[in-house]
Amino acid sequence: MSRLPLDYLVYLAVRVAVCCVQAIPLSACRRAAGALATLCCDVLRLRREVIEDNLAIAYPTLSPAERRRMTWRMWEHLFLMVAEIAHAPRKLRRSTWRRYVRVRDLEGVVTALVARRPKVIVAGHYGNFELSGYVLGLLGFPTFTVARTLDNPFLDRWINGFRSATGQFMLPKHGSSADIDRLLEAGASLAVLGDQAAGPKGCWVDFFGRPASTHKAVAVFALANDAPLVVGYARRIGGPLEYEVGFEAIADPRTLPASQATVPALTLWYSQQLEAIVRRAPEQYWWVHRRWKGEPPRAKRKAA
Repeated sequence: MSRLPLDYLVYLAVRVAVCCVQAIPLSACRRAAGALATLCCDVLRLRREVIEDNLAIAYPTLSPAERRRMTWRMWEHLFLMVAEIAHAPRKLRRSTWRRYVRVRDLEGVVTALVARRPKVIVAGHYGNFELSGYVLGLLGFPTFTVARTLDNPFLDRWINGFRSATGQFMLPKHGSSADIDRLLEAGASLAVLGDQAAGPKGCWVDFFGRPASTHKAVAVFALANDAPLVVGYARRIGGPLEYEVGFEAIADPRTLPASQATVPALTLWYSQQLEAIVRRAPEQYWWVHRRWKGEPPRAKRKAA
C-alpha cells in the first residue's frame, strides 16, 4: 500500500504547526521553548542516556546539577531554533538581516567566498547551522549542501524550497558524487556537516579527547580539488534570531605543509576547530546525537 496519503497528512500537519509558530511572537516562542525543554529534560527524559554519555565524555567534571542544566539549555535551544527557522523567511531579508545577525569579520568572509576557487565549508550540529546557509545566500553567496533525502517526499520538497529560497541548494547524500565533482570543478561552495559518526571505516580522530569516527569525504573534497577548507558556525549571542555567523579558520591546500596535507591530518584539524567552537557555547551543541560510536579498529584488536 502506498505511503503517499499518510506522508501528505503528515506534511499538512507540519505546515499547520509551522503556521501556528509563525503567528506567535518570537518572545512567546522562547517561553514555549523553555516549557518544552522542561518536558523533554525532566518529565519525558528524552535521549537521557545518550546525552549523559556524551556529556561525560566531553565534560567529565560536571556535577549532576550542571549536567541537568546543560541538558535543559540544549533542549531550549533546539526548540527555539525550530521556531527561528519558521520565522526566518519573514524576518531575515536582504534589507533586514543586519538587525538580527552579526557577521564576524565580514570582509574576511567575503574575501574567502569571492575567490575564484572551489570552497568546502564544514560546520557541526551546533548553533543554527540552517541559518548560516540562509544568511550566506542573503549575502549573495550560494552554497550546495549535502544532506540525506527525507523519507517524506512532500516534506523534503517543502524544506528544500525554504533552503533554496536564498541560494542554499541541496544534494542527496547518496548518488551525488558526480554532481559534487562537477560543482567543485566549476568553483562552487560545498557545505557539509562534519561531526557525524562514519562507522568503523571512517577516519578516527580525537573529538573532545576521545577518538570519533569521522567522514573522510570532507578532507578528500578539499585536497582533491585544491579547495580551501573553511570551518564555519552560527552561534546564538542573544535573544531569538540573534546570531553571530563567521568562519573559525581556513586551511588552504596550497599553503599547508606536506605533513598537514593528508586526509587524517586535515580531518583532525577541522575536528579540533569544531571542538573549539562548541566549547564557547556547549549548550548549543546537539548532545542528543551519538557522536562517539564504537572503538577504532586498532583498539579493538589490542583489546582482543
